[in-house]
Amino acid sequence: MKKHNFSAGPSILPQEVFQKASEAILNFNDSGLSLLEISHRSKDFVAVMDEARAIVKRLMNLGDDYEVLYLQGGASLQFLMVPYNLLSVDGKAAYTNTGTWASGAIKEAKMIGNVDVVATSKEANYSYIPKEFKVGSEYDYFHCTSNNTIFGTQMKEFPKVDTLLVCDMSSDIFSRELDFSQFDLIYAGAQKNMGPAGATLVVVKKSILGKTGRQIPTYLDYAVHIDKESMSNTPPVFAVYASYLTLKFLEENGGIAAAEARNNAKAKLLYDEIDNNPNFQGVSAIEDRSFMNVTFTLTDESKQEAFDKAWKAAGISGLNGHRSVGGYRASIYNAMPIESVQVLVDVMKSI
Repeated sequence: MKKHNFSAGPSILPQEVFQKASEAILNFNDSGLSLLEISHRSKDFVAVMDEARAIVKRLMNLGDDYEVLYLQGGASLQFLMVPYNLLSVDGKAAYTNTGTWASGAIKEAKMIGNVDVVATSKEANYSYIPKEFKVGSEYDYFHCTSNNTIFGTQMKEFPKVDTLLVCDMSSDIFSRELDFSQFDLIYAGAQKNMGPAGATLVVVKKSILGKTGRQIPTYLDYAVHIDKESMSNTPPVFAVYASYLTLKFLEENGGIAAAEARNNAKAKLLYDEIDNNPNFQGVSAIEDRSFMNVTFTLTDESKQEAFDKAWKAAGISGLNGHRSVGGYRASIYNAMPIESVQVLVDVMKSI
């Protein structure tokens, strides 16, 4: 039976990526060697790293004033690297708290320096995106999280701030067209729209670095990784290669604009069912609904056993909601076909 993978991450990827990545594990570029055993300094892999970085700039329409890095440690390490590189010794940073990962970023930044939480939706269990706030030039940077996987909310617009704009885009990067030049630093764990876990993307405007007046541990210094072209230490070769394949697939299939159109159609199909079916209700504020992670609950808990049995019988996987929210979560990242969303909708109609 075909499986329909609605997991929040690690998540579904294009089948073509799985095929090419599996072939490279056995024989990379007809070298007779596995991708898993070649040197990261080899000509073949250096070419992969160079193109993996270049394709990000093409997709985001960014110039040479930005640098692209592939690092390790997930977005969680970026919670620490961002303040180390951008928060001055006597300065302060502004954060919005819109969910679990934003809270984690705030916690780590407070270990480095002064942090103000300028807006939060914690009091409503992060069911909406706060909007009525201002961030002035007294801050070294402003940090936000574009999409919240657990609670199913997404920033539809980004605030105009009088300082550096930093965004954690781990769960919706490359899913919609944005003016990426409005951001001074973007980071994202790969395991949603970019590839398997193990690589972390950082896109940073070079001119903002080296101004904090603090001593930065070597591995946490963006400038070191820029100088070494993402190879200050051995990079996660397989994860970078799979990310390269994923972004190449995206570029060859209409780029971000085409992905956004597909994502909008999938989200509309599923949210329309949630709104029109009396057995279900959405969790997040309508105007802030995520087009990547759709959270919903049953209106009658007595139907849970029947619904769970039905979606599992249909080959659906990964639909259970996070314990912080309960109910269900359907993650419909770039690689999720609308046919799989239709299978879920059909099951919902049957209850």
